Amino acid sequence: MPLQVPPAPAPALRSVLTALGSPTAVREARTPSLRTAQQPATAELPLPVHVLDRITAEGVSATRLAGWRFLIRCGERAVAAAETMLTPDGWAFSHFFEGPYIASTEQALRQAETLQQSYQPRLLSVPGLYMLTLWLHGDCAADGAEGHPAATDLLVPLAPAPPGIAAHRPHRVAELLPVLTHRVTPAPLLITPA
Repeated sequence: MPLQVPPAPAPALRSVLTALGSPTAVREARTPSLRTAQQPATAELPLPVHVLDRITAEGVSATRLAGWRFLIRCGERAVAAAETMLTPDGWAFSHFFEGPYIASTEQALRQAETLQQSYQPRLLSVPGLYMLTLWLHGDCAADGAEGHPAATDLLVPLAPAPPGIAAHRPHRVAELLPVLTHRVTPAPLLITPA
């Protein structure tokens, strides 16, 4: 089924397009593949990036929107990504970057296209585990900038995933969230009597 990509805020897209059109921004980016691209670069697949700040005692995830990420495509493949952030003046370009999450995001999106149900793709970052997932939200009409992972949503860990969590294997939020909670929660301090 096709993915229902949420529309990015127009100022976020404009800021990325302006940065792509700026020789200085591209030249100063730490993205060799973008600097040496032989074909025109386009900004595609805007995905809202949510951060999992904490999981409450009731098991509810506390997330916040951190920005919008655009895949930067040159020809047939994504060579980099552009990140935007919300400032007091509105959405602004933050930076270009490249690395393993670019190809992993593309792979996870292709994988999600083969699922039987339609989803709205988002990214969910779990900073405590240095983990990024493709979050497939079941409510395709929802505002991509809002909401929390529902128990029936899918999370697809991107590579590189933390040890013991398989990359590119879809998990229901209700299954993966307890594992993440256990991993992020610090172990109690054991004090042995002297």
